[in-house]
Formats: sequence, C-alpha cells, structure tokens
Amino acid sequence: MQLDLGSDPRSDVLRRTQAELIAAFGRINRPPEKRRDPVWVLVHGVIGAQTKTAASNASTDGLIAEYGSWEAVAAAPVADLEARLQLQTFPTVAAQRLKDCLNAIIAARGAVDLLHLTDMETAEAMAWLEQLPGVARKNSAGVMNASTFERKAMVIDGHHRRIMQHMGIVPSKADTAKTYDALIPILPEEWSAADMDEHHLLLKKLGQTFCRPRRAECEACPVQKICETGRKSA
Repeated sequence: MQLDLGSDPRSDVLRRTQAELIAAFGRINRPPEKRRDPVWVLVHGVIGAQTKTAASNASTDGLIAEYGSWEAVAAAPVADLEARLQLQTFPTVAAQRLKDCLNAIIAARGAVDLLHLTDMETAEAMAWLEQLPGVARKNSAGVMNASTFERKAMVIDGHHRRIMQHMGIVPSKADTAKTYDALIPILPEEWSAADMDEHHLLLKKLGQTFCRPRRAECEACPVQKICETGRKSA
C-alpha cells in the first residue's frame, strides 16, 4: 500500500524544520528571473562536481557566451572544453562528461533540446535524464525543480542528505537516490515546487553553518530540539 503524502509523522518534522530555518535564516526564495533554461541547469550540474556554485555559474555562462549554442559546445574538442573549465574542481572529468552528455542528447533528439520533458511526468522525465552520461539524481531533480520547469522534485546535495540522516528522517547510510526515494512520499502535501526548492536551500545553508561535515555545532543549531542527533548531544 502506498503511503499518503503527509500521513507520516516525519512530515511534521519537515514542516517544523522549515519553519525553524526560516526563522533563523530568513526566506531563501528563487525569483523567476533566477530560474534558468533546463539545459543550462543540466550543464551546470554535469560540470559542477565538488565545485562552488558561483564557479559553476561562471563556467556555464562562459561556455554558452563563447560558443553560442550547446550544439557548438558538443562539437568542441575535449581539450578546448577542459581549457575553458578551469574554474571547475575536476576540469578534465567535467569536459568529457559534458561532451558525452550533450552528444547523447543530440543523438536522441537531433539537437540539445529538453522540451520533450514538458510532456512527461516528473519521475519519467528524471529517469530519462538519468540515462545521460554524468547525470545522477541530484542533477535530474535540479533540472525539474530549479529550472523554468519548476516541478515538484527535491534537489539533494551532501549537506541535505547528511542533515536528513542526522535528524533520523532517512537511514544513516542512504545515498542520494535512496534519500530522495525516502523523502518524496513524506513531504508535506501542501508544499509547492517553490517550497521544496526553498527547503533544499535552507538545509544547504544549515549544512554550511551549523551542521558542517567535520564539526557540527549542535548546541547552537536552530533545529537541535527536533533533530535526533541534536537531542542526543544536549
């Protein structure tokens, strides 16, 4: 039997977490003008492994500005792409993955075009994206949620996954895909795509400030009282 959205007690924990983080950090909303084309979001994710967002933004903008089209980027030699991706943490890997991904889209679609995803259910669209080289769950969810598609999908990075584990929301060893699959059925039913985007951005902020990977500051954390690990540290 499928669990009804919002019926799990963890749904209320997520609601309370959202409220506490908004109280602590303020609203973190992505305005319409910050929502990029789905292909831009896809490229940003493919080249962005372990790289700060600002650097990946600059690299993605730089590629389309220099080459003029994603088809031209796909046709460029890997060495040229690598030279233009020096802001990335792993430029060699990023260049090859990007070329492979864009060419796979061209092979399937005839051009670097994701408009066909508009007619797909979100889960189906994500599955299609995850067949592409270099595209995993975080990236497919980003294309669905953070782009102009603005669909109900949850982007999960390392901060988000770690915090959900610490809070006891998902199993302690869940990877990104398993974390996603555990979270989606228990998200508050009233949350919009924008709420889900803000939830991710708030958790990312929490992970960068209090719930850091090597040294968590549980005593100062705004969600200590509703966090399984935080309560144990009190």
